Amino acid sequence: MLKFIGKRFLWMIVTLWVIITVTFILMRFAPGSPLDIDDVGMSDQARENMMAHYNLDQPVILQYLNYLKNAITFDFGPSMVTRSREVSDMLASGFPASLQLGLVTLILAVISGIILGVLAALRHNKLIDYMTMFIAIIGISIPNFIQAMLFIQYISSQFDFFPTAQWGTWRHAILPALALASGPIAIIARMTRSNMLEVLTEDYIKTAKAKGLSNFQIVVKHALRNALLPVITILGVLVASIFTGSFVVERIFAIPGVGQYFVESITNRDYPMIMATTIIYSTIFIIMMFIVDVVYGIVDPRIQLHKKEE
Repeated sequence: MLKFIGKRFLWMIVTLWVIITVTFILMRFAPGSPLDIDDVGMSDQARENMMAHYNLDQPVILQYLNYLKNAITFDFGPSMVTRSREVSDMLASGFPASLQLGLVTLILAVISGIILGVLAALRHNKLIDYMTMFIAIIGISIPNFIQAMLFIQYISSQFDFFPTAQWGTWRHAILPALALASGPIAIIARMTRSNMLEVLTEDYIKTAKAKGLSNFQIVVKHALRNALLPVITILGVLVASIFTGSFVVERIFAIPGVGQYFVESITNRDYPMIMATTIIYSTIFIIMMFIVDVVYGIVDPRIQLHKKEE
């Protein structure tokens, strides 16, 4: 088990290094510069000072090594837009709101998706099955930013219980969490349903029924664990989609999270902020994939045996 975890951890570090390097190359060789659009009346000397301040006057290899060191320590220097605030401080101020929204969305997606999938499988080809699949199709078909605007138009404007453009209580997280969770709920529900239908036809389920076990015991103790194995596999990807999808949704609901900084940084070509947010969310995605691999190896030991054979 330790060897399995060690290999996964090593690949996690290598993958993160590749992402950091590719991000640096794309940002450094992309056309244009924030100094081209800000402070148009800046003198040549002032521009040179700014270039030196952000290490843009150094050779590319030195810029890369300095950037790699800063990425490891999460010290990305001052923003090219505000210039008076450190990127790390700006992200630290917005990360709690983004994390809270992401966790609420993830919990809502996992619990709702599993429940809907199990109910649809147990009531196969019945009304609840059709309703669940209809909800799943709607959740996948409509982008979360469209749902966010619809929620504001038809729910928030009609009911004061779901305020928008504010942040502080759990009521402020309901609508953005629903907008973000709709897609993951649909994916988890469909996967859980199909896996449950397959598992319920296995011989050991028939044996459990022959022993007189209740439906609740059969579903919870025997069927659900095996049916959720593929769902565990996609959790890392779902977490990434939730956090990256929150960029636009946070902007729509005026949530003071990291999303607002990321959107503004792209508009203003704020390279330190773009690279910092890319690295942070890539790190979250990679760590989640690492956790999923470890949990999957614990839940299904056959994964470790397969890796050993390879």
